[in-house]
Amino acid sequence: MTDPRRQVAEHMAEAARQWLDSLDPDQRRVAAWPSPGAGAAAETERTRWFYTPTDHGGLTFHQQRPAQHRLVMRLLATGLSEAGYTTVTTVLGLENVLDRAEDFAVNWGRERTRDPGMYYLRVFGEPGGSQPWGWRFGGHHVSLNNLVVDGRVVSTTPCFLGADPAVSPLLGGATLRPLGTAEDLARELVRSLRPGLAERAVLLARAPNDIATGNSARVDGRVVRRADLWRPGPHVPDRADHPVTGLDGASLQAVTVTPAPKGVPGADLDGGQRELMRALLGTYLDRVPAGVSPLRHYDDPATLDAVHLAWAGSTAPGEPHYYRLQGPRLLIEWTNIHRGANHAHAVWRDPENDFGGDVLAAHHATHHRA
Repeated sequence: MTDPRRQVAEHMAEAARQWLDSLDPDQRRVAAWPSPGAGAAAETERTRWFYTPTDHGGLTFHQQRPAQHRLVMRLLATGLSEAGYTTVTTVLGLENVLDRAEDFAVNWGRERTRDPGMYYLRVFGEPGGSQPWGWRFGGHHVSLNNLVVDGRVVSTTPCFLGADPAVSPLLGGATLRPLGTAEDLARELVRSLRPGLAERAVLLARAPNDIATGNSARVDGRVVRRADLWRPGPHVPDRADHPVTGLDGASLQAVTVTPAPKGVPGADLDGGQRELMRALLGTYLDRVPAGVSPLRHYDDPATLDAVHLAWAGSTAPGEPHYYRLQGPRLLIEWTNIHRGANHAHAVWRDPENDFGGDVLAAHHATHHRA
């Protein structure tokens, strides 16, 4: 039987090779980087990620021809489920909606600030070769990071999606909510808790301004500053030295991610609440193809028992709020704070193996011994 992680990796490699083969020498110098683990400088770049409208590193759509755009999207599709692909492409298109919401007036000193052409792709290493390789796609509110080792997909995290606006009107009274189910299920779950559990679940009455781990390369409790969310360049946000959470002191400690999960474990939930938690996990883990998603592991009651739910802010619809799901090899964070709670951030991480670090280290230890 074919290993699904190997099958997905083969599709990724074919798509990545076709894209690289389409590039001229100048494009390739920007797009193609050394193999994962090739050196400290290369690894620093590979594990640097953003979700702001900054330089994510790589070749933008603007630097490519339309035929190459199509090859970029083909590669994205290999690393996403159908629903995940639809959601990512919707997030890209929301740049045009956000531009209108801001009256086409935001100016950060470049030709267009809210720009669906400013999404970057970079490939690390030789796709399909004998050595580890990977790829990163990112721009405003998207960061996809994939690593292949020994011909198998071994990491798809950090995996970040955002939506601004989180809710947009459509004709006929309908609304566009690319991440809406991830908000609704979490709110339904926390509001269903009996008082004692609710007190344990709610870490803070105020919601932090952003996900607690920001764009840290490792989940290690480090306080991420606003400046860290931007590659050094002409635009750095106001209050750059402030924590991304906007909190300090005891409030910051309350929401800081620690190795021991905070909140309420799945083991303390009733049957209906456990179903809600499992469905909520699916809104994140179903972003990638089923063959590489860890979602099936949560069919095991003991695995679901260890997942903790924590919340901060109001539980009322339309109010600023934050939540996380944390367990072994799992960290999910969500915020919807700004623009009147109409600006969502949602990240899925594997604290033990983001960017495939542990698997990559084991590969090099086995294959590159002195």
